[in-house]
Amino acid sequence: MKRQFFTWANQFTLLRLGLIPFFAVAVVEGHYVWALSLLVVAGVSDALDGLLARWLKQRTALGAYLDPITDKLLLSTAFVVLAIRGDIPWTLSVLVLGRDVLLVVVAGVIVVVAGFRPFPPSIYGKGCTAVQMLTVLTVVLGRVWPPAEVLWPVLLWLTAALTVLTGVHYAYQTGKVMPR
Repeated sequence: MKRQFFTWANQFTLLRLGLIPFFAVAVVEGHYVWALSLLVVAGVSDALDGLLARWLKQRTALGAYLDPITDKLLLSTAFVVLAIRGDIPWTLSVLVLGRDVLLVVVAGVIVVVAGFRPFPPSIYGKGCTAVQMLTVLTVVLGRVWPPAEVLWPVLLWLTAALTVLTGVHYAYQTGKVMPR
């Protein structure tokens, strides 16, 4: 386990994980330039951890779990703090968080009861995550550079739609592969 922990790829993931509280404080305090800077660093570290894992052949079981968990924690935190500041509607935050909590609970129950892990990421889930991140980035950017706010309505609705659709898709896929 120690070898998996100290790979370059996992260190970049851990860096991103460590940035989350600083991002949250920056948003809550209204320091959007800092928040935007931290999001950019997080995005670069996310790209680097994937590239390094492939190039250096450092793909690990720890990284396979830690990377998406870190992404979800960053997004969940972002949706909550942006809703606290009134930058996005609470309904969207509840929708995004509710879907993620429901997926985690269902996955946990299935693993405990059936010993089965049917949750590989789908292209739709990855697309939803990308749109959610773009939404967060655009909302924070809009607080630094107001012309970006023109994109908010489309991105907020797209995020809501994809969140619901991917939740339904995951439920359908899980139902198909569950042992009878």
